[in-house]
Amino acid sequence: MLRARGGWQALRRCASLPRARRAVRLRVREALGALEPADAVQVQGWVRSVRSQKEVLFLHINDGSSLENLQVVADPSLENRDLTFGSAVEVQGKLVKSPHKMQNMELKAETIRVVGPCDTWSFPLKMKERHPLEYVRQFPHLRCRNNTLGSLLRIRSEATAAIHSFFQDNGYVHIHTPIITSNDCEGAGELFQIEVMEDLFKTATSTVLSKCPCDVELFHKYIAPAQKTKGRLEQMLKNKFVTISYSEAVEILRQASQTFTFKPEWGCDLQTEHEKYLVKHCGEVPVFVINYPYDLKPFYMRDNEDGPQHTVAAVDLLVPGIGELCGGSLREERLPFLESRLQRLGLADAYQWYLDLRKFGSVPHGGFGMGFERYLQYILGVDNIKDVIPFPRFSHSCLL
Repeated sequence: MLRARGGWQALRRCASLPRARRAVRLRVREALGALEPADAVQVQGWVRSVRSQKEVLFLHINDGSSLENLQVVADPSLENRDLTFGSAVEVQGKLVKSPHKMQNMELKAETIRVVGPCDTWSFPLKMKERHPLEYVRQFPHLRCRNNTLGSLLRIRSEATAAIHSFFQDNGYVHIHTPIITSNDCEGAGELFQIEVMEDLFKTATSTVLSKCPCDVELFHKYIAPAQKTKGRLEQMLKNKFVTISYSEAVEILRQASQTFTFKPEWGCDLQTEHEKYLVKHCGEVPVFVINYPYDLKPFYMRDNEDGPQHTVAAVDLLVPGIGELCGGSLREERLPFLESRLQRLGLADAYQWYLDLRKFGSVPHGGFGMGFERYLQYILGVDNIKDVIPFPRFSHSCLL
């Protein structure tokens, strides 16, 4: 497809050229936004609706470049059995002013070619039918052609670009962390455990490892999935905030009249039901919960050296309707504290590389992560997190 700028230039040129010249290919978005008619235009897309009358055939097509469909007006003689809802088509004709108030331009078709037919009887998405999100979730490979999911994916794309742009403009460098690593980050290894089939492992990796100066035994021993990498983000919420300590949060939960599935106890992690209650209790505004129990959080969080309730300098941001959105902490930059904790956990050998970061020029620092899908849920008001992910993974659904 032509880029937008090239499309505009080509469109202006083609308006004054003879019709025998090759048709200019435009995106639906470009056709809808055209400033003037054109004689030779080609548009490709999927049929979103088809309506045949005695004297005229109406199509609405979309190629994914716009939420709005392009109306195609054609002679009924151009209709054929393959021209159905869901089929992929290529339409050539004239771009003309539309008499419809809601659309600037429409395409008067001269030829319609069905590139890919669609069996409407077996196609799970039906024309002009509002399918529940639970229904379209069964078809992850097709659901992007649903209007709601298409819109969600567009917003997801814009949000991703905006976050990257913010950090790019502020001097940050984007890096890709390992998907599989020997480090069990934040307890992810308790959820999944990767086991190596010896024969298959040796066959699949012999060529690579023969060229790689890595420790095969260490790889074999410590391999475990990493915690998902979270997008880094500056504070974007502008609402009034409330800040409470973890101890205060537990006390609020203990005094609640609501019965929780998980009993709130000091030293236990806050569940989603607890987080949502705390937000409601504080007036449905974002809530910072700080200073979590020492034994509850990962080893790298900074020791507050308090007592008798031993805590670390950690913070979670809770938001209405979702619960936890962001989690962060100050990092333990003091080598003796870090060495002591890793030794108690029996992880000193595995995390020698982490200790090196403290030995060689460490500075006080912190970090936080944001659940990107939870962020999308929050700003869009989507109830189920599965519906803001292009290909969600959940129980009994890992076919693709």
